[in-house]
Amino acid sequence: MALSSTYQPLPNRFRASVKSRERLIGCWASLASPIATELLGTVGFDWILLDAEHAPNDELTLIPQLMALKDSRSAPIVRPPANDAVIIKRMLDAGVFNLLIPFVDSAADARRAVAATRYPPQGIRGVSVGHRGNRFGSLTDYLQVANDNICVIVQIESRAAVESIDDIVAVEGVDGVFIGPSDLAAAFGHLGNPGHAEVQQAIAHVFERANAAGKPSGILAHVQQDADRYLGMGCTLVSVCADMGLLRGGAQSVRQHFMPG
Repeated sequence: MALSSTYQPLPNRFRASVKSRERLIGCWASLASPIATELLGTVGFDWILLDAEHAPNDELTLIPQLMALKDSRSAPIVRPPANDAVIIKRMLDAGVFNLLIPFVDSAADARRAVAATRYPPQGIRGVSVGHRGNRFGSLTDYLQVANDNICVIVQIESRAAVESIDDIVAVEGVDGVFIGPSDLAAAFGHLGNPGHAEVQQAIAHVFERANAAGKPSGILAHVQQDADRYLGMGCTLVSVCADMGLLRGGAQSVRQHFMPG
């Protein structure tokens, strides 16, 4: 990826790498811990997802994690709890430049997500002149350049989203799509079984339609064989591990060695 050894939000080279469909390997962070996030940042993943949908994160816990990644090459992506303009505004003001928006089921949902990240007249983002995102007012051109430096990736997690994928990827400002395999499996009636043939067919369809539109696609794939398969299908934005899974797996491995049975 064309990032330096230290991630810099402006200009947003991570967004450029996403749009260029470069292979970008990431890690999911749900522990809401700046120390754990800082540790992950030393590893060298292309990106780290800071989750505020299924993890106890908000602006006050996200900011220390953004600080923890400031000397890392890993670009922080934040998943807000909902496709909500007020929440998104607060995260942008907190210094978030890359967003993964959950449960985007239609082109209208996608347009609403993009609009929340853009200042008028391109969008509806509220204007503040002294927030952390513009370094408390020291970036004098922030209002002029912000719209072109926010990366918006939308999450495909439902039958409706799969059926509307062509319309979703056509929305201006949507930089990529990202599949949530667990929710998608549930939506297709296969809760807990994203490997089901029907779910895999839907995943392949999303990849194919995104590729046809020249848009990158991503997915959670914390089993190595799954990640390799999805990368082979043209997926370029892949989360290959998670902080909680790494901690649990490592602890279980040590425990099993010393306490078998």
